[in-house]
Amino acid sequence: MTEPGSAAWPPAPITTERLVLREPEARDRAAFIDLSASPEVGTYVGGARPRAELERVVPEVPGRRPGLFVVELDGTMIGFIQLLDRRAPEHPGHVRPEGGEAELGYMFLPHAWGHGYAAEACTAALEWFADALPGEPVVLTTQTANARSMRLAAKLGFTEVERFEEYGAEQWFGVWSPLAAQPG
Repeated sequence: MTEPGSAAWPPAPITTERLVLREPEARDRAAFIDLSASPEVGTYVGGARPRAELERVVPEVPGRRPGLFVVELDGTMIGFIQLLDRRAPEHPGHVRPEGGEAELGYMFLPHAWGHGYAAEACTAALEWFADALPGEPVVLTTQTANARSMRLAAKLGFTEVERFEEYGAEQWFGVWSPLAAQPG
């Protein structure tokens, strides 16, 4: 298994047709707070957090860690994608006996839903990951009730490994392999 620290971070910003994926900056703080305080965004991730609490605890430059990309549209943050956080061995769902797979996570502000931005940004992040850590699988977990996330997982090429109960809901666990994702 390749260690997450072996990928150069931060990479140069990644540009897609409509988006820029980049490292977080201080100007993104309000959008990070909006994401965590949104009842719509929180539906499948444990609920919204109180805005007053977030204003106190969110650092000046939020989310600054390896593998976290801010997704920017026309100069404004609309969400983020996280890769390189390794799935802990004690969590259900793994494709390796020892665990430690890179896990894809994403959150987008509700006004950005339904425009294909998540698929565009996740595709770019997965391509970066496949180049940075060749041969490494990526896993994804989402609630089966989250229809949008289930459609995105399928569109990105994740294949189901298993389903399990966690956090009081059925979870879908899938894997993306950069070798399987490459055109043959």
